[in-house]
Amino acid sequence: MAPGRLGHNRAMDHPIALEIAATAARLIVEEGQDWGAAKRRAVRELGLPARTPLPGNEVVEDAVREHIALFCADTQPFELQTLRALALQWMQRLDAFHPYLCGAVWYGTATRLSDIQLALFCDDPKAAEIALINQGVDYQVGQVAGLHGKGVDVLGLDVRCDALGGFVGVHLMIYDHDDLRGALRPDVRGRAPRGDAQAVRRLMQAGEAATNETARLR
Repeated sequence: MAPGRLGHNRAMDHPIALEIAATAARLIVEEGQDWGAAKRRAVRELGLPARTPLPGNEVVEDAVREHIALFCADTQPFELQTLRALALQWMQRLDAFHPYLCGAVWYGTATRLSDIQLALFCDDPKAAEIALINQGVDYQVGQVAGLHGKGVDVLGLDVRCDALGGFVGVHLMIYDHDDLRGALRPDVRGRAPRGDAQAVRRLMQAGEAATNETARLR
């Protein structure tokens, strides 16, 4: 277990960890905060010592889903579908680089403030940049923690989304093509941690069916 983190089962027995998770969830959903930053800010907002152990991401995810269900149930499904549709557009544009959707848009916890995270698996790490240049797309280069915490280059785009009335951040994480096999191992909850375009289409179809069923029952 990493220092400063509570495992999922242990955290469930710690009211303070659950309070941190609930506060972090509010910051994530309502302000679009990064999960790590949201947890640290939650500690400060609650007046807790800086070294207070933080809940794991699984606990925070549960809190995010609960916050969405309580406060965003009428708006979040549309926002999520819109973000997945936008992600799919970019996956199609970057099909040559084996794109996989991950993060909140993949897991279904995204709102209009969430960024789209796409993992690209390239034989040539510069090929994706060249493709963006050829398409006339502006981007910024940075680095984030990728698979197994290893730093990877990320290309950041600001993409206009008329349906959401603003811009959406799209982050393209550049991996070596050989990393693809390890990238598909189930997460700690046994779920696929990312999905290709076909998997995203299935999620969108399921989301549309759920929305239609909800509307029918009202």
